[in-house]
Amino acid sequence: MAASATIAAVAATSSVALAASPTPSPKPAPAAQSMTALPAAPVEKVIVTYKARTAEAGSNAAARTDAAAKSSETGESLSFERRLAGGAALVDLGGEASKKDLTEVMDAFRADASVATVEPDIRAYAMAVTPNDTEYTKQWDLFEATGGMNVPGAWDKSTGSGVTVAVIDTGYAAHTDLAANVVSGYDFISSSADARDGNGRDSDAKDEGDWNATDGECGAGSKASGSSWHGTHVAGTIAATTHNSKGVAGIAYNSKVQPVRVLGKCGGSSSDIADAITWASGGTVPGVAANPTPAKVINMSLGGGSATCPSVYQNAINGAVSRGTTVVVAAGNSNANASAFTPANCAGVINVASTSREGNRSFYSNFGSIIDVAAPGGETRRATDTPGTVTTPENGILSTLNSGATTQSAENYKPYQGTSMAAPHIAGLAALLESAKPALTPAEIESAIKANARPLPGTCTGGCGTGIADATKTVNAVTGTPGGATFSNTADVTIGDLATATSNITVTGRTGNAPAALKVDVDIKHTWRGDLVIDLIAPDGTVRNLKASSSSDSADNVLATYTVDASSEVANGVWKLQVRDVASGDTGYINSWGLTF
Repeated sequence: MAASATIAAVAATSSVALAASPTPSPKPAPAAQSMTALPAAPVEKVIVTYKARTAEAGSNAAARTDAAAKSSETGESLSFERRLAGGAALVDLGGEASKKDLTEVMDAFRADASVATVEPDIRAYAMAVTPNDTEYTKQWDLFEATGGMNVPGAWDKSTGSGVTVAVIDTGYAAHTDLAANVVSGYDFISSSADARDGNGRDSDAKDEGDWNATDGECGAGSKASGSSWHGTHVAGTIAATTHNSKGVAGIAYNSKVQPVRVLGKCGGSSSDIADAITWASGGTVPGVAANPTPAKVINMSLGGGSATCPSVYQNAINGAVSRGTTVVVAAGNSNANASAFTPANCAGVINVASTSREGNRSFYSNFGSIIDVAAPGGETRRATDTPGTVTTPENGILSTLNSGATTQSAENYKPYQGTSMAAPHIAGLAALLESAKPALTPAEIESAIKANARPLPGTCTGGCGTGIADATKTVNAVTGTPGGATFSNTADVTIGDLATATSNITVTGRTGNAPAALKVDVDIKHTWRGDLVIDLIAPDGTVRNLKASSSSDSADNVLATYTVDASSEVANGVWKLQVRDVASGDTGYINSWGLTF
C-alpha cells in the first residue's frame, strides 16, 4: 500500500484514528469507541540522513538509487519519496512494515557508511483529544464552524485549572456530571418564603425550586410554571466534568463552579444579588462568613427592567472588579434594546447577546450599542412557533439539569435557549483566559474576548457587539500564539457510496504563506466514519492527509479540528476538502468545514 503525499505534524483534536489501515472491507462488528492509549500505528516510511558530502546527501537521484539498492538487499519494496526541509530523505517502505521488516531495513541503512542516522516516520497525536462525553456531538455551540465558539482548539492551552467561577443564580441541583467541579457556595435569599428552605440566608446553596403554582402569584401577568433548575444548567455549560464518558463537556472543564443562590420563588431582589456579588468576589458581607474560595469570574444569567443600573448593583460590581473578578451578564431575552435592562446596563460587565446555530442573532436576544460580544444561546423553537413549545431541540444549548417538576428529582440533560445560556459561554472563556494568564485584569479579559471575536456569519439587527466570541483565537492571543482569520464553507456536499466529494474555500486578503499551525475544522455527517479518507488540498494541488480509513472505527460522523503545517503554501487561493468513501454500504455529506489562519 504505497502512501500518497503526506505532511509532518498533522494532528487531530479528535478521537478519530489517524493511523493508516487496509481498506475496510468487509466491516467487522462495531467495537468499543473509548481509546485508553495511543494506537500502535504501523510504520510505512523511514527518514534517512546521509553524511555530509556524500552523493546521497545532495542528490535525489543518488538517494533514489540507494533506496533501490536497499530494496534488493532486504527484499522490501523501498522507494525514495522526497527530500525533507532539513535535508533528510524520506523512504517509503511500500506498505505497513512488521517490526521484523522495519528492523531489517533500518539495520541495512545503519550498516551503510554514508548514512548518519535512520529513524521511523512515526505518528503524532494532539494532546487535547475530543471529549468522550456521550452527548458531546450534540454540543454544536462548542465546535461547529458556523455558529459555534471554536472551543476545542483552546483546550491545548487552557482548561480552566485553578479558577473558580461563581454562578449567581437559582442554586445547585445535585448532578453527577458536575459534582466533582462544585465548591461550596451560599444561599443569599433573605426571605424564607421565597427560599423555600424554612429560613433566610445560610451556607446551603441547594436549589429548592423556583416554581409558581398559580397565574398572578408573582405579580400581574405572571404565569404558573415549574422549576427551571436554571443555575445547574448554566453551571454545566461552564464546568461539566469532561472526558468521563458521560453526558456533556464543560468549556472550562477543570475550573470550579461556586453556586450562589439568589433566585427562588418569584425571582430575587437586587439587595440579595448585590451582596452575592460582593461575597462571591471575596468582599465582606455583614453577618456572612468570608468566602473561602473567592471567584475570579462571576456569571449572572439574570436581569430585570430598569432604564438605569441601580447603584446597589454598580457599587457591588465595582467592588468585584477592583478585587480582580470578571463579571459576565446576560443581555436579556426581550428582543429589545439591552439598555433598558439591568444588570446588563451596568458599567464594568461583559454584556452578552445570544446567537443561533446558524450564526444569526437569536430571535429573542436583546441587542444594542451596549452589547459587548455575542455567544451561542441557541433556539429551541423558531421565532414563529408558539411560545413555550420546543420544536428544534437540536438547536438549543444542551447542559446538566434535573427532571423534577417542582422539587428535585432525577438528574438529566436538556436543551435550553436564552442569553442565560450565552453568558456562561463567555464566563467559561474568561476562566480559560484567567487560567492561562492569571495576571490578566478583568478589563484585559474583556478586551481580549472582544478583539478576537469573529463577525456573525448570519444577521444581527440592532447590534451584537464585536461578534461571536472565538475561544481558540482569544486564548492564543493572550498566550502569544499566533492566530488569524477564519474562512468556512457551510454548503452541504453529498458523499456518495464509494465516491469522492470535494468542498472548496476561497481564501483572500491574507499575505504571505499559510501558518505552520493551520487549523482545519471538519464537520462530516456519515455513518461508519471509518469508511472515510479525508485530505486537505492546497491551492497548488499539494495533498495533505487529515484522516485515514479504519476498518474498526464504526462510530458516526467526523467532528474534528486538525492542525496542519502549511507554511510552505501561499495562503490565498482555493483550498479543497476532499473526502473519499473507500468502502460500500454507508453514505453521508460534508456539513461544513473551515480554515483558521
